Amino acid sequence: MRGAAYAGLVMVLALSGCDDVTSYTSAAEKIRRTRTAVIGTKWDQPGIGWKAGFSAPQGFDVDVARYIVGRLAGGQVKITWRESASSQREALLQNGTVDLVVASYSITPARTTRVTFAGPYVISPQDTLVRADDRRITSTSDLAGKRICLAEGSNSYRRITDPPPDGLLDLPATLVKASNYSDCVRKLAAGRLDAVSTESFVLAGYADQDPGKFRLLNDPVSIEYYGVGIRKGDLATCQAVNQAITRMWRDGTATRLLRKWFGKTGLDLPTSMPRLQSCR
Repeated sequence: MRGAAYAGLVMVLALSGCDDVTSYTSAAEKIRRTRTAVIGTKWDQPGIGWKAGFSAPQGFDVDVARYIVGRLAGGQVKITWRESASSQREALLQNGTVDLVVASYSITPARTTRVTFAGPYVISPQDTLVRADDRRITSTSDLAGKRICLAEGSNSYRRITDPPPDGLLDLPATLVKASNYSDCVRKLAAGRLDAVSTESFVLAGYADQDPGKFRLLNDPVSIEYYGVGIRKGDLATCQAVNQAITRMWRDGTATRLLRKWFGKTGLDLPTSMPRLQSCR
């Protein structure tokens, strides 16, 4: 009797692991065969990925992820959402916790050594957010000597403070650490730092959430390429996601989603699909 019970327990444990992405040749195959997906998104970025209470996250990246996994599955799919802070995205992919990460994830040379990226699915300039009443800062060059936020796991600050090739401006500044960009914006509002610099989509979401409190400089630092993070080496999923991204732009969904989430922010929204990078 004990042997039968033990055998049954082993069978249950074996079956319980069948939905793990490592049980399949690719994340795309797992999503197609099981009609389930585990997707990493931001939960603290209004307009990109925002989660309130027990409801599912909402935002541009969330809707993009829904579209992509629907294309991968060929129909309806059950999605489990996982919060993917900037400092955790690589680990969540590497240990198989998530199938894909769609979380304001800029494609950079350093990251491509650890992650395979599909896309980009959209391009966003990097801009800077300051307090609306702070007239000391009217352009990016005014950030010299100011307190700039360093969000854990993000490289955006480097574009301002570091010399090439990692940075662009090489401005002297004091870096103020924060756990994420919501923490950055809270510290900006409280006067504990002077500027937050990252993609304009992210910053516009925060500015739109508190009208009149902040303003964008509208002085782009660089261009950032948002990609879909995939476990390193999963080229089959990368190619399938790229096909979904192409379809998303061709059928008008990408344009509709950009207008839905950022149409009232005053940003100049992209009107054409960015050039896809090769899967590697």
